[in-house]
Amino acid sequence: MSKQIKPYKNSNLGKKEQVAQMFDNISKEYDGLNRVISMGIDISWRKKVVKIVGKKSPKQILDIATGTGDLALMMTNLNPDRIIGLDISQGMLEVGKSKIKKANLDHKIKMVVGDSENIPFEDDTFDAITVSFGVRNFENLNKGLQEILRVLKPGGQFVVLETSNPTKFPFKQGYRLYTNYILPTIGKLFSKDRVAYSYLSKSANSFPFGQAFNNILQKNGFKEAKNLPVTFGVASIYTAFK
Repeated sequence: MSKQIKPYKNSNLGKKEQVAQMFDNISKEYDGLNRVISMGIDISWRKKVVKIVGKKSPKQILDIATGTGDLALMMTNLNPDRIIGLDISQGMLEVGKSKIKKANLDHKIKMVVGDSENIPFEDDTFDAITVSFGVRNFENLNKGLQEILRVLKPGGQFVVLETSNPTKFPFKQGYRLYTNYILPTIGKLFSKDRVAYSYLSKSANSFPFGQAFNNILQKNGFKEAKNLPVTFGVASIYTAFK
């Protein structure tokens, strides 16, 4: 991987703490602004993730970097016994808790403050683990993936939804234009944290994708790592097993 991208250049905090601070700052505006920035396409991507996860009928699901709980809420349709939403941002979790309470799903989803590099659960706990738009925010990617492998049951499935870079003309050029200029501009205009959306675009452009991320998964002990590009390669869904 290239050099580590952090949200705040002038901060002495580590990436983990900076990411938590950033998401706390934008938590109340995140859902609305995210829908605008993604033009709502991210909802269809999450539906694909839910369909993939549902094939194995998991009973215990962990959603890491759950944010405001969008994916966790969608996965209740799979009728698992329990979904844990884990995130380092208390602000994002509070928004998520409100959404879960409004949907009367408190009995099904539990939101937990936690770190992907020190997951507060026993070995071999979960049938399925998901991360949507969160692995690029891990401070130590390898350590985070090894922790995920630890708490995943043997035979359990790991599914990642993450931004990727289109490789074909004109989508490659259009995506670069959008992420380098349009997305940060929208963020600066409508977000109280003017740095946040610049960080999100830079981290998306620098993160390894496709076969490169498959290789990282396999290096960290996962089996059968595969990637499925969606929407011309703007994002990818990765699947792997323990």
